[in-house]
Amino acid sequence: MTRQLRLRTPLWSVIAWWAALTGILWLAGTALGDPSPLTGCAASAALMVAVGEAGDWLRQRWTARRPGRSAP
Repeated sequence: MTRQLRLRTPLWSVIAWWAALTGILWLAGTALGDPSPLTGCAASAALMVAVGEAGDWLRQRWTARRPGRSAP
């Protein structure tokens, strides 16, 4: 597997999560009668994705360093 292919798959995954969360936040705000601008929803979704990805990275490192346990 080439380096470019290894980077491309996680990148598309992050973009898909970001787009889905942006849409969910925007639709939820509109449905609840408090519409937010799409740019605000996109920024909030980007923050959520960044925190989630950082947490997943930390979990994987923590699991890999624990003796007697293998990463899933």
